[in-house]
Order: sequence, then C-alpha cells, then structure tokens
Amino acid sequence: MASAEFSNVAISGIVTVVPKIVKSIDDEIDLYGGNAKQVSRIKSVIGLDKRHVTDDSMTTLDLCVAASDSLVKGLHIDRNEIDGVIFVTQTPDHFQPSNAAILHGKLGLDKNALAFDVNLGCSGYVYGLWLAHMMVSSGTCSRVLLLAGDTLSKCINKRDRSTAPLFGDAGSATLIEKSELTTKSTFVLHTDGSGSDFIKIPAGGFRQPSDEASSLEKEDADGNWLCDNDLHMNGGEVFNFSIQTEPKAIKEILDFTTTSSDDIDYFIFHQANKYIISNIARRLKLDLEKVPSTTVAKYGNQSSASIPCTINDSLGEEVSNNRRKLLLSGFGVGLSWASAIIDIDSIFCPPVQEI
Repeated sequence: MASAEFSNVAISGIVTVVPKIVKSIDDEIDLYGGNAKQVSRIKSVIGLDKRHVTDDSMTTLDLCVAASDSLVKGLHIDRNEIDGVIFVTQTPDHFQPSNAAILHGKLGLDKNALAFDVNLGCSGYVYGLWLAHMMVSSGTCSRVLLLAGDTLSKCINKRDRSTAPLFGDAGSATLIEKSELTTKSTFVLHTDGSGSDFIKIPAGGFRQPSDEASSLEKEDADGNWLCDNDLHMNGGEVFNFSIQTEPKAIKEILDFTTTSSDDIDYFIFHQANKYIISNIARRLKLDLEKVPSTTVAKYGNQSSASIPCTINDSLGEEVSNNRRKLLLSGFGVGLSWASAIIDIDSIFCPPVQEI
C-alpha cells in the first residue's frame, strides 16, 4: 500500500473555473432515438443533465490560468513566493512544452520555481495534492500551486451515447503551503494497469499516430459511433471497478488513520455520475447529507477537476468559515485510485466561476 502522512501543510484556497457554453442532455434526445422517457431516467438515476464545454479555441490551460489569477488575487499573495507548479491534465496544449511551464510564464512566476505536468485523470487531483504535500513537507517548496483540469469534451464523439452527454470541461487551482496550524493530511494511492484499456484514446500517441485510418468512424454493437481518435470507455467495466474498489479504498484509509466515518464531515468523491456515487455511499452506509453528488448534473464529469469543483460548488461557505475534515477520493482512468483525509480550515473557496 502506497501511503503517506503529513503535518503542518495546508490548503489555503481552491478556485474552479468552467467555460460559459452549456449543453444539456435534453437537447440530445436524438442520441436516444427520441425516447424522452429514457432521457428522463438518465437524468434522475444517472444524474446527467447539463455540462459546461469549451469552444474550439479555449483549452485546459486557459481555464487554469484564469483559476490561478483568481486564486492569487483572492489570497492576496505575492506570486513570486510560489516556488512549485504541478499541472495535472490529460488534455495539454502540446506534447511539449509542458502546460506547467507555459502557465509559469503566463503568470510571471519566479525563475527559481519548479514546474512539471502529471498525466492523470480522475484520480489526478488527489495524486497532485499528495505530490504538493510531499514537496512542502520535504522543504523543497514553501508554496505549491496545483492545477487540475481537463477538456475531455474535445475528445469524445458526438454520436457516442456512452460519453457524449457525460464529460464537461473545467480547470482548477489550489494553493498548498507550510502552516503553523495543527493540520494533518493522509494519503493512500493505488494503480491497476491491467484495466488500462477500459478508458482509453487509442490513437494520437507514438504507438498509434493519428492518421486517415484512425479518423475512420465505426459503429459498435450498441449503436455508438467512434473512431480511434475518440475517447473509448467500457462503461460496464468502469462501473464494476468503481463500486468494487471504492468502498474498499474508503475503508482502507479510515482503518489506516483509525478514523470513524462519523468523524468525517464530508466525503468528496470524483463526480463520475450520481448512480456510482450513491452506490458507493450505500455500500459504506454513509449519510447522504455528507456525500455531495449534484455537481455532475450541473457541470458534467470533469475528470481531474471534479473534486475541487465539488468543493467550490457544494462546500464554499462551509470551508471558508470553518474547520472541516474531508475525505477525498478519485478513481478512474489508468486504472488508478487515490484517497485522502485532509483538514480544511477557513480557506479561500469562492463559488464556481465562468469565463
């Protein structure tokens, strides 16, 4: 078990930014053969409704730059005191240079700051927090800016019912720094690469470069149209992975920290969909009042940005004015999953912002 505990490291603020363009599953009824009852069931049971998506010109980098600017201004900090930048994304502007380096330049950060990208999706925010805590705790950095975001709407086929109504776009910025407060953070992280094909974009890398053949769309057994440049998701396998793995993961970190579920103020899961979250909560016998699950209906599945977006969307006033113990857990592409128990104390946490 990969695990770690940190003291005197704290989150100071979280900002999430989404694009202004909103799409709704109600406008995509043709995907379901015009079946209004099926669409209604998807909305009520799966929890899919609206999602915010970028236009052709806006990227993950743009969203995270906006989130970073808002965070720096809201915390009234000197950006020259930021000495670490971690950018978690699977939709970078370029293969090279890294999004972190470009963002460093756009923000005008000090040249002594380190900056690098992390290629992770649904578990990426928790992995990023672990990295940031480790960097601060080791003395490498005193203030780390963590960016987590994706624009997966650019990666899906509009005729694929399994992904088209699901993915929304977002970028987030979180500041992690040294603290004199008696805060404690614990992390447990996992990977199962045997399931790496369950969520995958087959073409576009050096194993299978994009070409004319990879752009050829084909209809699958369920009537969805896809090409190898599109995001492919095995919904059944992903669901089974989620409801089998996550309850064990939550019990694992609670046991590791000798914490009762009653001691956790809120459980913030990756917003895969409402049905998955409710199944996990039911298996763990959690109080649903402590498990926010409405963010996905407003913004879609935002990959690495879904956990910070949920905090901004559902807990803004709670964590802005109080000390709260949160259990964060992300799970998905990789396959990978990561959980953390973190003390949050009066941080800068405004409502979700649009650009």
